[in-house]
Amino acid sequence: MKRNKIALAGSAIFLIGALTLAGCASGGGNEPAEESSGDASAIISVNNTEPQNPLIPTNTNEVGGGLVLQSIFAGLVYYDAEGAVHNDLAESIETDDAQTYTIKIKADQTFANGDPVDAESFVKAWNYGAALDNKQLSSYFFESIEGFSYEENVPELSGLKVVDDLTFTVKLKQPESDFPLRLGYTAFFPLPAAAWDDLEAFGENPIGNGPYVFAEEGAWKHNESIDLIKNEDYTGPREPKNGGVDMILYASTDAAYADLQGGNLDILQEIPDSALQTFESDFEGRTVNQPAAANATITIPERLEHFSGEEGQLRRAAISHAIDREEITDVVFSGTRTPMKDFTSPVIDGYSEDIPGSDVLDFDPEKAKELWAEADAIAPWTGSFQIQYNADGPNQGWVDAIANQLKNNLGIDASGNPIPTFAEHRTLITERQSTTAFRTGWQFDYPSMFNGLGPLFGTGAGSNDGDYSNPEFDALLDEGASAADVEEGITKFQEAQEILFKDLPAIPLWYTNAMGAWGESVDNVAFGWDTWPILYQVTKDGE
Repeated sequence: MKRNKIALAGSAIFLIGALTLAGCASGGGNEPAEESSGDASAIISVNNTEPQNPLIPTNTNEVGGGLVLQSIFAGLVYYDAEGAVHNDLAESIETDDAQTYTIKIKADQTFANGDPVDAESFVKAWNYGAALDNKQLSSYFFESIEGFSYEENVPELSGLKVVDDLTFTVKLKQPESDFPLRLGYTAFFPLPAAAWDDLEAFGENPIGNGPYVFAEEGAWKHNESIDLIKNEDYTGPREPKNGGVDMILYASTDAAYADLQGGNLDILQEIPDSALQTFESDFEGRTVNQPAAANATITIPERLEHFSGEEGQLRRAAISHAIDREEITDVVFSGTRTPMKDFTSPVIDGYSEDIPGSDVLDFDPEKAKELWAEADAIAPWTGSFQIQYNADGPNQGWVDAIANQLKNNLGIDASGNPIPTFAEHRTLITERQSTTAFRTGWQFDYPSMFNGLGPLFGTGAGSNDGDYSNPEFDALLDEGASAADVEEGITKFQEAQEILFKDLPAIPLWYTNAMGAWGESVDNVAFGWDTWPILYQVTKDGE
């Protein structure tokens, strides 16, 4: 049976039934404020964290680098504040069978150095990102494409074909109707021909095709700032209303908050623990606190002593039952977090509080003690339990709270393990050098249940920090992704979560709100479904 043609054309919004946000409620910052023209040359400033790696789209899977890439690159599509999908570079994305897609690019698009944005600039970048030998963190995003392999290096995917300068085709291993939904994620951005002269050097001074460009060579001053200016050659729908963005790389959000109070920062995209009870009064009418597609977890790799096999499964369940999520979200976060009930997010369609096995998230200290004792019967507990976290973010408070609950409810020694920066924290994790449990979390790349499960827990996935592997889970993911009907797909993804609740490759904690504040000199500040401020919309008064 031939499926309906799926197409994006012009400025049409691409929505595949339930694979869209189920209600991104406004908390005061989701909708731009009253239109204000501002000074089109004014530079706005926003806090950020030091990117982990050189700024290569297929090797950036953390938020610090992600905000930069979203600003300086344009992909085939982009997501608006509500998570709806719109064309950016794509003239059309068409398929008759949800397995082979024909993608046409808008004519006369260029990178900031004049290199054309053409079919080759996409196909070559995607092939590089997918190839095993290149060890890109986001290679997992290409596994659906015919020819992808985790076992051998494949320099060119058989599923990618350049048809002409502005057209290429993508053949998937199986039909996947939500494939176009993914194409706004950074891994699918194009690269200019100039990038291939020296890709590592390119990552320090990337040349993009998006709303902004680096202000100058060396604009990335490590651990200090990344300065962007408006890209005058960008003709897409995300036209900047300001002259540029200075991203200030702070060592702590408390320092960033103080700078916002002092008028030295325009937009703060994260609120420190110390200001959770006061930020809405400190910046009355200039704050956001709204549900978003993000969550927080603790990953305990199986390679850690006492956390493999049945013993590990029992200990993870015990730890989960020993955590009082309601108390921490109320006391530490002043109600700005919501205890997790599933592995995705309440703003993603398919979210459910009733997945069998989710009662492992219930606070039950007696059950926790029983499970811990059962694990001790297999192998007596030794050592202490530590949680690694980055100290440049607001993490110490909740980590200490969980450590205290584990001490009290399991009778074990537990503590936090602070690492100075987010980049160092992530490097320890991605290089498998962490010797303790560690904080993790997920900011969705695109609005789909699959994105909250596959990249994190699929065997070999790029963000599978705990190296979890379960063939039954992988099979259900595949069945969900290839389902002909959206509801059928959601059912499979929920069944897959039943396995996660049993294995607990990560301990679910809470859903994260988009929270931020801004100064009096900027207007039209909005935060999107993915928690990021929408920088190109921001206007600012002249100096």
